[in-house]
Amino acid sequence: MLVGEIRDRQTGEIAMTAAMTGHLVLSTLHTNDAPSTLNRLLDMEIPPFLIAATVSLIEAQRLVRRVCKSCKQPDPITPDEIRKLGIDPDIFKGATLMRGKGCVECNNTGNKGRIGIFEVLPISPEIRRMIIGRSSTDEIRIEAVRLGMKTLRDAALEKARQGLITLEAAVVETVQD
Repeated sequence: MLVGEIRDRQTGEIAMTAAMTGHLVLSTLHTNDAPSTLNRLLDMEIPPFLIAATVSLIEAQRLVRRVCKSCKQPDPITPDEIRKLGIDPDIFKGATLMRGKGCVECNNTGNKGRIGIFEVLPISPEIRRMIIGRSSTDEIRIEAVRLGMKTLRDAALEKARQGLITLEAAVVETVQD
């Protein structure tokens, strides 16, 4: 069953009830990241037990500008510049950061197209307990990362490491609102 968007309690409860009766329910919800989804549902006054019983996975995604394949070249950013962005430069050891210089293919922007950045939060028994206990978004995020979730920022930095996006795009386009 596809629910276009969960915007209110009534729609949320319909989706949750369908999931409880064995339907696979896919929907969208506007939040900044995967852990925020849980508290957004709680803010809609959907009971925590219902969320914990029916939600099995949450995926957050962003589309980030892709470096143009036709004109990409190494980006001579220094470790100090990387540190100023609040990033450990060691994660880029052995990698070459890239930037498009601009060409006919990309209309001189250095970027062509977009690439998906994903954050996937499986609802583990630990996360279920946190939902029922009404844990904060930050507490859920910390536990999810401890359990292996890669954040949107981590996923974007990995794409920058692979030379698919610029470091600037990784930082700017994955900032939480």
